[in-house]
Amino acid sequence: MELLLITGLSGAGKSRAAKYLEDIGFYTVDNIPAKMIYQFAGFCAGSGERFDRVALVSDIRGGSEGFPSILETIDRLHGMGVKCQLLFLGASRETIIGRYKETRRLHPLQHGNDTIEDAAKREEELLRPLRERADFVIDTTQMPASKLRSELYSLFGDHSKSAELTVSVVSFGFKHGIPPEADLVFDVRFMPNPFYIPELREKTGIDSQVRDYVFSFDQTTEFLDKLEDMFRFLLPRYSAEGKTMLVVAIGCTGGRHRSVAIARELAERIGKLGYPTTENHRDMTRRDFTHG
Repeated sequence: MELLLITGLSGAGKSRAAKYLEDIGFYTVDNIPAKMIYQFAGFCAGSGERFDRVALVSDIRGGSEGFPSILETIDRLHGMGVKCQLLFLGASRETIIGRYKETRRLHPLQHGNDTIEDAAKREEELLRPLRERADFVIDTTQMPASKLRSELYSLFGDHSKSAELTVSVVSFGFKHGIPPEADLVFDVRFMPNPFYIPELREKTGIDSQVRDYVFSFDQTTEFLDKLEDMFRFLLPRYSAEGKTMLVVAIGCTGGRHRSVAIARELAERIGKLGYPTTENHRDMTRRDFTHG
């Protein structure tokens, strides 16, 4: 079992880091009291493959008196043969103060007439031994969320897998709105519309007659060839940044004909590039279509 203990300053991004680690395969628990780490690690070690990679966030929220036990717990786990590492997230005091002011929340160590600065300074002193012992230290002072995710993937992602990124190809109709989850949107309304062919109007892009019509035009194949070249370039770079899901939306007017045929072909081509691919046709079965 691989165990990653996450600690650090309040407001430095530990909870967000835990979510990103979950995306790359860790079972995560946020805000576990320090005194429970050893027992929970023992449970995970005896529970099979589901808990082979575990990330636990333990910080000042669980009480400052438990912090000395974290270092003792790490030593005990090493004695059990558990790969246990410590990740410390920090940020400048000015950054921490700014983040708390922005959220209007109290710092966990802020009591009575204490200022946020008083609390942040006290926490820095309490956590100094952990920072000095940490295997990894990430300073999030000038780090946007995407960079934190990339850094965590670089440190803890399974780079032996060539297909970490899953691509979801969705067809849709612009008249019904762009899928809000889409990362990339492509408009194929420039292609001839099967809707205006009477014998194709009631069919969908799943049907071979519609597919053959859409692909009877050179511009369709040329468009897909260019799209494939672009994804051949983009996908390894998205994967290297730690992205685990990419939603590609292909839209035509009604979402029944052109977008469906193109989405199916694109999903097949992306799959051949070595990436797990799913295919979904959001508007294909709608009956209130007027323009295909």
